[in-house]
Amino acid sequence: MAVSHRIGQFLLNRPELVPVFVALGVIALPIAVWLDLTAISDQALKRQGHTLDSLMTTVRSYYAQNVISQLDGETPTKARHDHHEVEGAIPIPATLSIEIGQAIDAKGLDATYRFLSDLPFEGRDRPPLSTAESNALAQFRNGIKDDALFFAAEGNNLFQHRLTMLTPVRMGAACVACHNSHPDSPKTDWQVGDVRGLQSFTIGQPVAVNLLSFSHLLGYLIVAGSVGTIFALHQLRLARQFKTQSEELASNNEFLAGVSMKISRYLSPQVYKSIFSGEKTAEISTERKKLTVFFTDIKDFTQTSEDLQPEELTELLNEYFTEMSAIAERHGATIDKFIGDAIVGFFGDPETRGTAEDARACVAMALEMQDRLEELDVDWRKRGIDRPFRARIGINTGFCNVGNFGSSERMDYTIIGAEANLAARLEAAAEPGGIVMSYETYAHVRDMVAAEAMPPMQFKGISREIIPYAIHPGRRDVPTSELSPDGKSMTVHLERLDQTTRAQLERLLHASATGLRES
Repeated sequence: MAVSHRIGQFLLNRPELVPVFVALGVIALPIAVWLDLTAISDQALKRQGHTLDSLMTTVRSYYAQNVISQLDGETPTKARHDHHEVEGAIPIPATLSIEIGQAIDAKGLDATYRFLSDLPFEGRDRPPLSTAESNALAQFRNGIKDDALFFAAEGNNLFQHRLTMLTPVRMGAACVACHNSHPDSPKTDWQVGDVRGLQSFTIGQPVAVNLLSFSHLLGYLIVAGSVGTIFALHQLRLARQFKTQSEELASNNEFLAGVSMKISRYLSPQVYKSIFSGEKTAEISTERKKLTVFFTDIKDFTQTSEDLQPEELTELLNEYFTEMSAIAERHGATIDKFIGDAIVGFFGDPETRGTAEDARACVAMALEMQDRLEELDVDWRKRGIDRPFRARIGINTGFCNVGNFGSSERMDYTIIGAEANLAARLEAAAEPGGIVMSYETYAHVRDMVAAEAMPPMQFKGISREIIPYAIHPGRRDVPTSELSPDGKSMTVHLERLDQTTRAQLERLLHASATGLRES
């Protein structure tokens, strides 16, 4: 295991060597095969040489004993099938073949030879024919074109492989003359070319010999298998490590997801999204932007808190914050903070739709907040709360510094500036259930809500005179005309007039213009 680990680490540290080893393995395979084929050929040739040597030795020995020894100048030589019983006789071809086959079998060689015929001379034993030999003899006599047939020899097993080749023994002219005239011949109408019998050559070879001949290929397979085993063990180890790391990563991701969900409850959705998407960095930085700031406060909160138990007050205040926060989020507001019973938020960062649209979204949010509080007022009174919350909302549009304030260890995403403070001052000037905004905000929503200019005011920290605008109780009933703050001019919105009123106004203006020209 230690060796496989070291090899695996070596390959991981030197990945450029992997294709080199693969290339060497591809090249080595045909080389190993070629070397083994050469070795097999050498061994086969050697075995054939030994077999031929033994065969020739057997034939020479037989020839010396049964032919040469029978030659005598005083006794005439005759070829007979019973040459052993006649002095000076030598074997005929068939007898020679049979007896040479018996001599080869006696040697115990890997090769055997048999001369087979189903028509032996009278007095000679008929050799038994196997099914394959009988079929081959019938095919040769029926005129098959093949000169040899091959069969798996009997006695094959896992350790020994034997193959038999059968060839036909055809009658020549001399054989035909002999057999047709011999008194012991079982057949006397032979013709030249007739198949008398078979020659059976069986060659065997131990399977283990061939296996051992593949020494180079076996060595290659052993090396490749060892390398593959080492690689597989290393991959298994890596897979286990990856599985452990994956489980740890999944656990960490689950933990981080839970933490991030908890953190998101302390941040506005826009701020949370900008931080986790990488749009905002966690470093001290601010920028000056035109924002629409809103400030909400509960009127007479101190007195209401004195009338409720702490648990009831906590539940009621959390319900109020939940409802108001949901409305603010729906309109795209960034909630800066909760200060006691107050909510501070703004539009325009980190996401903005433009100054005008941010202002309109803020006013629409304030209107929905007050509408929702009217609905909650009914519900709260049914629950026995005789002093339900009534909120005041102040809105201002102006330039503020927005970003991360604090230290490198602890910072807060918030806004600062006089325009942010002005929103708080305007909230204090509002009536319970009311909405007060600056002219900078009103200029963007004058076609959206009905508002009335309040007397000019001076606020601490604000150098200019402020003319607040309070939204009428009707709120969305937009006025047809507006008087300027100094009372010297009036704007009439013709598109808000009905046709009759518009016609009357046009006639009045035409008459006034005519009178001015005549004077």
